[in-house]
Amino acid sequence: MAQCVQSVQEFIQDSFVPMVAVLCSEDAEKVTRKNNLNFSELLRPFCRLTSEGHMRDPSNQLQVVKNLRISVNNVVTRPSVPSSGVPGHAHRRLLSEVVLTCQPAEGGVANVITAGDYDLNISDRSLKASVPWYSDWRDTLTELSTSKHYTATTPWFEAYRESFLQSMPASDHEFLNHYLACLLVVSSSEAVPVEKFLKLSQEQHRIQHSGEYTNPKWFIPNTLKYYVLLHDMSQGDEQRADSVYEDMKQRYGAQGCYLLKVNSRTAAAGADEQIPDPWSQYLHKSSLQSQDPAPVVVNNTAVENNVGGTSEVDGHDSEEKDGVLVNSLDNTHPLQLDTPSDTPGSLDALRAVAVETKPPPLTTGVAAATSHGACLTLNDHDRIRLFIQEFTFRGLLPHIEKNIRQLNDQLVSRKGLSRSLFSATKKWFGGGKVPEKSIAELKNTSGLLYPPEAPELQIRKMADLCFLVQLYDLAYSCYHTAKKDFLSDQAMLYAAGALEMAAVSAFLQVGAPRPYPAHYMDTAIQTYRDVSKNMVLAERCALLSAEVLKSQAKYSDAATLLIKMTSEDSDLRSALLLEQAAHCFINMRNPMVRKFAFHMILAGHRFSKAGQKRHALRCYCQAMQVYKGKGWSLAEDHINFTIGRQSFTLRQPENAVTAFRHILTNDSQQTSTQQGAFLREYLYVYKNVTGACEVALPQLPLPCINSSATRVYFGHERRLAEGEKQAATHVSLDQEFDRDLAAMWQDLEEQVVAAAKRGVVPATFQSTQCCLNSQTDNLRFPLAVVEEPIIVEVVFRNPLKVPLVLSDLSLLWKFTLKDFNRPQTQEDSVGDAVPISNEKEASVPRVRTSQKDDVIATEVISEFYLSPEETKLARLKLLPHQTGQLNILGLVYNLASTSSTGDTTINSPSAAEGTSVRGRQDLEIQGPRLNQTKEEKTSVSHGPDRRLDPTITPPMPLLEVFFLQFPTALLCGEIRKAYVEFCNMSRVTLCGLRVASTHPDFFTFGSSSLATPLTPLSPTSFENCSAYKTLATPPGATPGSVAAVTLVSEGDFGSGTGLRGGVSGAGTGGKGITEIPLGEGTLKPGESTQLPMWLRGPDQEGVHEIHFLFYYESAEKGGKISHRVLRHTVFICASRSLSVRATACRSNTLPEEEEEERNGSMLVFVDVENINSSEAGVREFHIAQVSSSSKQWRLHKCINPAEDKDCKLTSRERGKLCFRATRCKPLQAFPFSKSGVSSLQIITSTTPCADFFFRRCQPLESLRPPVAMETQGRHSRSQGVGHGGGDKDIAGVVRKCNEVDLDIIILWKAFVVEDNKQVILEGQLHVALQTIDKEACSLTPKEEAQEMVLLKFKPELPPPMTRPSMEQLSHLIKTNLQYPESYSHPFNQKSLCMVPVTLTLSNCSLAQVDVIIDLRHKTTSPESLEVHGSFTWLGQTQFKMQLGAQEVMRVQLRACFLHAGVYNLGTPRVFAKLADQGAMCETSQQTATPALIIIINST
Repeated sequence: MAQCVQSVQEFIQDSFVPMVAVLCSEDAEKVTRKNNLNFSELLRPFCRLTSEGHMRDPSNQLQVVKNLRISVNNVVTRPSVPSSGVPGHAHRRLLSEVVLTCQPAEGGVANVITAGDYDLNISDRSLKASVPWYSDWRDTLTELSTSKHYTATTPWFEAYRESFLQSMPASDHEFLNHYLACLLVVSSSEAVPVEKFLKLSQEQHRIQHSGEYTNPKWFIPNTLKYYVLLHDMSQGDEQRADSVYEDMKQRYGAQGCYLLKVNSRTAAAGADEQIPDPWSQYLHKSSLQSQDPAPVVVNNTAVENNVGGTSEVDGHDSEEKDGVLVNSLDNTHPLQLDTPSDTPGSLDALRAVAVETKPPPLTTGVAAATSHGACLTLNDHDRIRLFIQEFTFRGLLPHIEKNIRQLNDQLVSRKGLSRSLFSATKKWFGGGKVPEKSIAELKNTSGLLYPPEAPELQIRKMADLCFLVQLYDLAYSCYHTAKKDFLSDQAMLYAAGALEMAAVSAFLQVGAPRPYPAHYMDTAIQTYRDVSKNMVLAERCALLSAEVLKSQAKYSDAATLLIKMTSEDSDLRSALLLEQAAHCFINMRNPMVRKFAFHMILAGHRFSKAGQKRHALRCYCQAMQVYKGKGWSLAEDHINFTIGRQSFTLRQPENAVTAFRHILTNDSQQTSTQQGAFLREYLYVYKNVTGACEVALPQLPLPCINSSATRVYFGHERRLAEGEKQAATHVSLDQEFDRDLAAMWQDLEEQVVAAAKRGVVPATFQSTQCCLNSQTDNLRFPLAVVEEPIIVEVVFRNPLKVPLVLSDLSLLWKFTLKDFNRPQTQEDSVGDAVPISNEKEASVPRVRTSQKDDVIATEVISEFYLSPEETKLARLKLLPHQTGQLNILGLVYNLASTSSTGDTTINSPSAAEGTSVRGRQDLEIQGPRLNQTKEEKTSVSHGPDRRLDPTITPPMPLLEVFFLQFPTALLCGEIRKAYVEFCNMSRVTLCGLRVASTHPDFFTFGSSSLATPLTPLSPTSFENCSAYKTLATPPGATPGSVAAVTLVSEGDFGSGTGLRGGVSGAGTGGKGITEIPLGEGTLKPGESTQLPMWLRGPDQEGVHEIHFLFYYESAEKGGKISHRVLRHTVFICASRSLSVRATACRSNTLPEEEEEERNGSMLVFVDVENINSSEAGVREFHIAQVSSSSKQWRLHKCINPAEDKDCKLTSRERGKLCFRATRCKPLQAFPFSKSGVSSLQIITSTTPCADFFFRRCQPLESLRPPVAMETQGRHSRSQGVGHGGGDKDIAGVVRKCNEVDLDIIILWKAFVVEDNKQVILEGQLHVALQTIDKEACSLTPKEEAQEMVLLKFKPELPPPMTRPSMEQLSHLIKTNLQYPESYSHPFNQKSLCMVPVTLTLSNCSLAQVDVIIDLRHKTTSPESLEVHGSFTWLGQTQFKMQLGAQEVMRVQLRACFLHAGVYNLGTPRVFAKLADQGAMCETSQQTATPALIIIINST
């Protein structure tokens, strides 16, 4: 049970006190009425004795009576409660009013239990419990049960209990609430006071002994009469009063009368003196019990222990009032709207608690504002207190002592008789007792009645007297004896009373000599309830026993007892007892939290049925603390629904709205019908809240909005297609965000910005983000452009199983005007700082003022339908018309439910019609978690997310790009012509148009120096439009015999395309950046221009994703936005065409004497294979021309043994071409040499052939090793190589010997059949020859998957300098043998044949080389013996010499033959090493092909 203010001993003592009646004369009543009190009310605050009393028990032992309280009441003769023991309407009304007027005090600190981070509120209205409520509930509740400070009080239960016990009807089977004495009060102003005393005495005797009245009941026949003379100090004669008092003492004795002087204070004297008013608290209780509109004769107020305090005259009116009140409290539905107007309370943020402020107490009979005791001074208070003490100690206690002694003597005198004889005597000479009844009749309470003088009742009377004066040992003994007698007589009602008081007496005995007999109480309760059918007595017994069990920490037994007492006959009693049982569960050693919550729910239900709506609401809210956050959604829904209903009934619609909000926002497990009912009730309650007061739009709980998923798009939605035109894809809300793609676009933008800003990215650079979401960088304020829409995409989720309809959906915003064109100092003026908002206009649907639309035009979606449990996107648009700072706050809309099944009990016609309410939801986006500094890592802090706070900037140009005849599929290397159109859709001039791409080799706009003629605006199909310029072969020349050479500067293409800006100097773009040529460098508002665009199919087959980033600026500089970009992505499917493989080999022919060819020549073998799968309809490929580009080599002639002049390749055919290449002087420009295989020569040095060649070269150069790039630039100063020394120079020199640096361009045509007509496609492939004898291919080999690399935590050592390989060193010297092919010699005449042979050595390097020639045969295999074993070299067989850079030296040799035959002269071995590398061994040089000579015998 909950903690009580009194201890259990004090509670029991105050429940059973000596009762004293009062009879007042009319004059005496007038004296007390000056203080707005009657005489019993005057005494009531002083009825507790502050000093100890003494009396002797029957054994003459002196006993001390402590803390005694007496009850003084006016005599009321009307019976109040039926004898059946069932409380009547008045009794129920009294108790209901007591509970109703006692509400929890606001802000009661002692009622909040704190444990760790959790606060548990038991009875206060401000619930502070966190969610989840009980993580450490055992410690919390253990502290609750052991600490007095952290305890829960239920004052309404104590008030109910006190009123219940004080209004107990007097019973015949017990004497505890019978009157022991009667105060006869007469005023001293009476003419003959003694005669008045006599009349009052006779009136008391008549009431007690005439038999006319069943109430009040009197304890003993000889009731103590105590005579009180009341003297008014302000009016009466004090001397006369003293003389009358002296006469009274002579007549009644000094111990039987008293002179009480009151009203010492006049109204004039001491008006400013503040006298305490101790009567208010007692009068409030009395007024609840009285309900009398006016005093009537003697019985003018209700008696504390009687309910029926109204007079016979007012009985009819009281019944009418009772009937109305009972109807409103007991018979109506608890959820029906009630009529009183209560002050609505407020709800905390976490849960709905609807406990209203305490209403003013009911004031009947005495006005609430009336002061009491106005004529009494503090001395009068002391006189009253002294009077009570004198009456009790000198009158009442001696009277009780005398009666106890008399009763004891009577009982002792009977103990001599045997029990059996005594019982037999009682049966035979029954003394007026009714005859024996059957067992069934005995169990009825009216089956056995004792006469007043029966010995069993005398024992009970003595026990009650002893109990009232705290003689608990003697009382227990008497109760125990009476219990046995009653049980033997089967007088169950009497026995139950004796058992009840015996148990209480045993508990109250000092020192507790015996344990508390709880089974006595259980038996008594069962007898009262089941046998006697008296629930009033059973309830009293249960209340006493529960307090006793609670004091002994037997909470489980107390809870069981209280739960057993719940029944259907009284909802109020059941509710209070269930609540106390719940507190018992929470006070156990091991607290039972769920049982606490469950029984609080039951108590709340019974409170609701009893009409105690505030208490019902409190119980549900307390239980909610346990159920919330545990996943018991159905229980939470039930509790929240009940809280909402009760709050609405109590005129607390705000609390009801919050409670219903919880039902709708959680993931409910309810059926669709139930959810529909919840939603309709919520809408109805919500509409009552908004209709009552016109305030700002409140928050709506539905639908759920995923704020973090909100996306914001800046700009117009792109047109995807317009006739034959294909618009740039740019960015749209339909695209998924890809972090890698975003990084790629940002990198492209940085490149193009750097190219536009002369190679430097500004420090204030901010990448363009057209679409913001949760993964983008939202730390800065985004920049939007005036007159360009802002689209906000919001994600709605309907958590319910019923559809929702949103109407008039729009955005809420706040806008601050700023003029960015004015100086900075004027931006902070007062006029610009005033924010403009559309909240007021948005609160009324379909009302828009032109003023706000002039600032920000807001789109309104008329209807937005959400299916059950659907997640749906809504895109809302704003169009700013002025510059400034915009803040998007949230959404405003009408929420309605569609008509569905389900019923509601809130009596409203609009609840079933689909009520629509208007509200808002704020878009609150939490920024990213900060994790940079130590403080941010140790705490949870988030940065800003400003995607909803764009800055509206002045107008900017707006570019749209359209593509015409743009293909989706190409052959690898195919050249195709398309057109691109640039349109300026804004009112601002556009300039600085550039484009960056991830595949700069895919397209070209043509060179600015060698521009192609303008093509018509409506181009025809591509089959009649060749990509190349051609030139006829000169007459008489054989195709392919001599190549034509054209010199082209790289800068001609680099300046236009910007591809090689790092090489050709400043003023051009960066890598992959193309400046798009415009007419005057600008594009004016509304203008458009069209340019041809050459495309080349990627070299690798497959689907290629190619990205374009168009960059442009405004002609008006100095704006907030420095530039804008437009994105475009295309997908090109490349299919296989030709595979080209090329190899360069050194020529073994003798070097001619011409200067230009003295450094030698080489052969270039080109292997072309048709690898097309013929799926694209390609019939055959024609090799139109082979061109080369190199600063050191050029193709000289084509060595083609085939008769056919044109090279045709069908599917899977392969063709071989051989060309002779000669070395030329190093040039700064790129010579393009063309060796055609047809009669028409294609000018490869013009657009687009040269463009694609240079664009293709760019990535290759970037992939080459750094050393190669360095050596390429040192051709003109190669003489100084030998002086540097070191491994680095050695590697460079040796590599130079094997480097070719020759690029081959293969131009082809493909004949394709499309739609039964032949189409000619053109294309070009590139092969880069870099090393002699190393094959190069046009198709780059597929990269193998990289193996996993182990992590290395130690820094790696720098790699050692690479030394030239043996293969590289074997190419330093080129050898050639010159000899006659055949030689005739007469062997018969001369046996030795000597043939002169010249060995030519050519130094291929740019450094001095030491050479060793060894002519000795080295027999390595038997085959070599057969070939050259029969000849020998004559003369010197080993030579040592040194060759300068690219020097040629001839050595004369002689070979000697003995026989005719075929001999291989290629036996000389040549070893070489660099001259300045002494430690290096000579390396054997590669020999030429076998040199065969035929020796003929001429005989």
